[in-house]
Amino acid sequence: MATALEHLRTPVPGRLRAWGRAHPVGAFVLLTYALSFPLWALAQLGGGFAAILAGGLGPPVAAVLVTRLTGGSARGLLRGLARWRVPGRYWAFALVLPAVLFAVVNLVLLLLGRAPDPSLLLERAPAFAGTFLLVATLGGGLEEVGWRGFALPRLERAHSPVAATLLLGLAWGAWHVPLYGTPAAIVVPMTLAFFYTWLYNRTGSILLCLLLHASFTPAQDFLVLLPEDALAHEGLVDVTDLVLLGVYVAAAAALVLLTRGRLGLAPATATATATATATATDDEAER
Repeated sequence: MATALEHLRTPVPGRLRAWGRAHPVGAFVLLTYALSFPLWALAQLGGGFAAILAGGLGPPVAAVLVTRLTGGSARGLLRGLARWRVPGRYWAFALVLPAVLFAVVNLVLLLLGRAPDPSLLLERAPAFAGTFLLVATLGGGLEEVGWRGFALPRLERAHSPVAATLLLGLAWGAWHVPLYGTPAAIVVPMTLAFFYTWLYNRTGSILLCLLLHASFTPAQDFLVLLPEDALAHEGLVDVTDLVLLGVYVAAAAALVLLTRGRLGLAPATATATATATATATDDEAER
């Protein structure tokens, strides 16, 4: 009884702070939604592209706020954005993987009689480069501070890499639903999350996850080498969508199998690595 009364006497901000410290990932996800969704609603009402970009900053802003709430250091969190000294194969993974997957997509479409046109590569190259730069600097790439830099290591404290990736992918996918207007938007982020988990676990680099994000977005927009009229369809999905999802799922499943479910974390060091990464911001604050 006394404990319940003490809880009621605690100011609401104090209770929220205590809950956030006990459930940092939950606090991060809820705060991300609370920051992003109103701005995207404003965009639908005429707020324009600026409101979409501002809403996309929900994850990094939420990550910084929850880091401060839990006594950590924003500098420690953001340090992963400057982690670029990693072996070249990880740079190749971030920059080339989407193009490789879409080469497979186009090959499958060719086998199905859809006749991709390689000459579209040159035509779409400027738009591809522009989208890459936009996502890497102002657009969706910055959300990796929150999803991978903040949430993933904390989820891997309590869950296996696969389970942590599925949970994070679900939250990440649900965040995209207001942008795309359909619950089906959850499926692709949940699948792509496996590639980000492996890359982050191997490098600890938010920067490379940002670049992977900046590579995937224009690949999805421009590397299905079919004419625009062939890509248009009236239903929820068509053959092209199914092929794309099938390639994503197959590649993600192969990654899980090849890493035996560890997704970049060695069995003997998985817990220690995840804990060290997730508490780096706290260590920075103590200094």
